[in-house]
Amino acid sequence: MSEREAAPDPVGSGAAGVPDGAAPDGGAAPRTSGPGTPAPEEAAAGTSAPDAHDAGDAPDAGHAPGAGHAPVSPAADWRSRRREAADAHEAALRARRQAESARARELIARFVADARARGVAPEPLHAQGYGGRGRYRTPLEGWYLRRDRTVAVGTDGGFYVLTVPPSLGARLRGVRPEPQDPPLVIGAGGKDGESLDLPVALARALGDATA
Repeated sequence: MSEREAAPDPVGSGAAGVPDGAAPDGGAAPRTSGPGTPAPEEAAAGTSAPDAHDAGDAPDAGHAPGAGHAPVSPAADWRSRRREAADAHEAALRARRQAESARARELIARFVADARARGVAPEPLHAQGYGGRGRYRTPLEGWYLRRDRTVAVGTDGGFYVLTVPPSLGARLRGVRPEPQDPPLVIGAGGKDGESLDLPVALARALGDATA
């Protein structure tokens, strides 16, 4: 036998020439998991991402039906409406009182000017304790508007209610009443005969016999 015939063929297709599981061109051979079982790559390719349409059908956690819109009970709704009505009524009363006080201030300013023009002299004003108990001096001068001397107009144009809590300190040191918002009706809401229209009271203080 010649040397050419005895030398092994380097490119043979036997077990020694190509390792098991290797492709002839040097790449990896396709793997299988057994008869009828797709390779892992094929299984992964067969599992597709969720369809966008299906994902859109799922409820959003941040927009669940009814979220942020708790039902209001009839009782709570009734209380809310009643409270709103009461607030509106109070606002209307406050606006009306303010308008009346503005009108009353105009009448008082005219009265002070007329009193000075007619020579109707003011007098020292005194306060009295509740129920007529005690008499206390004040630094004010003006004109009493009621016969019981519990309401007066000062020379400064202020409207004063001259009733105070009785006390020994007030008797010794005197008191200084603060001006209040004047009403158009003095003593409104009191007993019969206790209310007095402001224009009538001012006319009386001026000495108008027809008032």
